[in-house]
Amino acid sequence: MTEIRNGIDLDQYDCPKGTATWPISRIETISQGEIDFDRVKYVAPTALQIERYQLRYGDILFSHINSPEHIGKTALFAGQKPLIHGINLLLVRVDPNRCVPAYLNALLNSKGVRLHFRARCKKAVNQASLNREDILSLEIRLPSTADQQRIAAQLEQADRLRRARRYALELTDTFLPAAFLQLFGDPVPNPRSWPVSELEELATVERGKFTPRPRNDPSYYGGNFPFIQTGDISKCGGRLGSWTQTLNEKGVSVSRSFPPGTVVIAIVGATIGITAILEAEVYCPDSVVGIQVDSAKASKEYIEFLLRFWRPVFLAQAPETARANINLDILRPLRIPAPPLPLQQQFAALVERVERLRSIQRESLRQSEHLFQSLLHQAFSPRA
Repeated sequence: MTEIRNGIDLDQYDCPKGTATWPISRIETISQGEIDFDRVKYVAPTALQIERYQLRYGDILFSHINSPEHIGKTALFAGQKPLIHGINLLLVRVDPNRCVPAYLNALLNSKGVRLHFRARCKKAVNQASLNREDILSLEIRLPSTADQQRIAAQLEQADRLRRARRYALELTDTFLPAAFLQLFGDPVPNPRSWPVSELEELATVERGKFTPRPRNDPSYYGGNFPFIQTGDISKCGGRLGSWTQTLNEKGVSVSRSFPPGTVVIAIVGATIGITAILEAEVYCPDSVVGIQVDSAKASKEYIEFLLRFWRPVFLAQAPETARANINLDILRPLRIPAPPLPLQQQFAALVERVERLRSIQRESLRQSEHLFQSLLHQAFSPRA
């Protein structure tokens, strides 16, 4: 019933388009359960290779060599465009008279099956793999094709809903950078010739603090005081209201807090230059700088967005070491455009409206994800 194939290994990648080239699948082709044709490479296969390796409608691409968390990811080929099956993904092909491809694709992505595959991975450094036998030996519940089609249709509707919610949130995330450029222009070259001020003239710029060594001494942690890391800044999308670590009374005695409304910026490592506005008072280590904006001179929303545009400059200025960093000597005298305060406040009001919309959209996305996962669980959880 099930056929599992290896793909073809072609090295003629990036052939010029327009020379009878074909897109070929690779690991990056699978994106959020779909085939992303923006991430394919191009090859020039022979007629025999096209006949043997061209995907058919209903084929499933399966990630079997990847980092452990990506093992078992699949994408259903719906015939959008021609596609050649490349070496880095397995192809799963079923008899549609017995197994509905969309049903099998959903089953392979269910939690129980993903955990089943993950437990059977052959692990190496930063990579894991499954072989054909691991997949073929999977025992699955196979109802009638009519029931399979019904389940697949319900899941497809729920999946379309969550994809629409995700796409709406992504569109919203692109709006504010575009609005900033429309109002102020790019702040780095300052093409509109706004007056220029040093950052420390508009805000108090101070570094966080956490002095214990070693830093992971547990006697400082586990209390009621939020303690953020640079990773919390990079994951929050510009508004920081959650954290993964807390300090106790002993911890806060050797740290430093910043109040709500402070613009925080990461100054070390891969997160250099990533910013956010605090939604609560938090304690910060010395890998974070807090910028408390004087509201009579500038808007915190303007300063936070302006620094986003400055990040490539910070990255270029950071020393090329394993612990690359920027410091107060770079940030305090940073010369930045200072447009009229009413214009900054206009942008701040726009940011607040968009943030309210983003909050609604995130909750809508959470609910649609919950609906999809509930349907998956209902369809594929073991029966007593």
